[in-house]
Parts: sequence; structure tokens; C-alpha cells
Amino acid sequence: MGLDGKVVVVTGGTRGVGAGIARAFAEAGAEVLTCARRPPEAPLPGARFVPLDLRDTGAVQDFFGALPRLDVLVNNAGGTPYRRLTDAGAERHARVIELNLLAPLTASLAAHEHLARARGSVVMIGSVSGGRPSPGSAAYGAAKAGLESLARSMAVEWAPRVRVNTLVVGMVHTERSGPHYGGDAGAARVARTVPMGRLADPADVGAAAVFLASDAAAYISGASLLVHGGGERPAFLDAMSDTDGGTP
Repeated sequence: MGLDGKVVVVTGGTRGVGAGIARAFAEAGAEVLTCARRPPEAPLPGARFVPLDLRDTGAVQDFFGALPRLDVLVNNAGGTPYRRLTDAGAERHARVIELNLLAPLTASLAAHEHLARARGSVVMIGSVSGGRPSPGSAAYGAAKAGLESLARSMAVEWAPRVRVNTLVVGMVHTERSGPHYGGDAGAARVARTVPMGRLADPADVGAAAVFLASDAAAYISGASLLVHGGGERPAFLDAMSDTDGGTP
């Protein structure tokens, strides 16, 4: 799955999952550009940072238009604060959708000409939140569901010159895991709910992204690859008991 000489853009590739993806592509031999509003706290080996607000359509078009070549676009930038629907107005939720759905569309359209010329690929970084209820992050879940649908339609419209796939990512251990899950003890308890017994590492997501962008996946397009450690244990199993005639 070597990507020697390929040019890869990873949006939001400065920390967490994005940094893991950028490292994986650099280790596979690609020339990696990361873009985000803020630079990484420490330089990523093998990756060059370019400041870019992905919600600024003109800036995004200028960035991709200035590239001499592009083989792979990884739409990773996204995220959301915890916010219940009635705790904010519609415009706040709309900004979440803008970052997680419209920004990837904007970047993909701006990159299309390069990718078609290179017979390249787009990798969308989706989330399990797009396929299940997401209380406290409903707009984010809706955006990720839309992103997966967008990728499938894009794969049909842009075939055969551009492949488009989605990584549906579960819980990942990053520098934010402790605060997000209530400290290290909370993160450990959450990890035990995953069938694989741990949260994903950013490198796990990076390896999957490299696979989808490589020639090893040359006939894969319009697919959604689950990177979630086996998913979530059904809640009803824990509610069952032997006295009820069930087996937990």
C-alpha cells in the first residue's frame, strides 16, 4: 500500500485523529499537507501545515487551485461541542452542519479537477454518530449521516476517475479523551463497552484511510468501512438476567 510520490491533503490534520491520519500517509511515503485554522502544537514529521478556514469557500478554492497536483483528499476536519438541541438556537446547530457536511463538500468540489486528472480518491471521515441517536450532538450526527450519503452519491457521479469512500469511526483515544469521558477512569470504563476492549488509536484510523486511498482498494468506491472495534454491545443484553430466562 505504498503511496510514494502521491500528494495527500488531510483537513484538520493537526491533532487527534487527523494527526494520526497524516502520520500514516507520511509513513506510507506520501507528501502530506495538513490544513486547519490553527497550526499543530508540534510539527508532524513528513507533513507540511497550511493555515485554512475550511468554512471560507473562496479560501478553499484558492488553496486547491494553487496546488500543482493532488492524489488524495481526506475530509477529516469536524467536531462539535456537547449541546442539547434546546440549549441553542438553530444558527448554532447550523454551524456544526456547516463544518461537518458543507465544508467537506466544498473541499471535494475544489479538489475534483486535480483528483480526476490523477485518478485519485476522497476519503470521508464519518462517525458512528451518523447511524444512531446522538443526544447532545444531534446536529453532528445528522451531518455525519449526510456525509456518508454524499460520499455514496459522489462515488457514482465521479466514477470511474475518482473513488470516494467513508470511514465510519467509533470512539478514539486522543488528547481529549480524558476530559470528554470524565477523566482516565471514565475513559477506561467507556473502553470496556467496546467489544475489542479498547478505544481506537488514531493510527488505527490512519491505517484504514491509507488502505482506502491505495491501489489495494482500487475496486472499492461508494463504500463505508466501519472502524469501531466491533460496535456497541446492545443495551438489552445487560438488562437481561438468568431469572428472566435470558443469558446476559
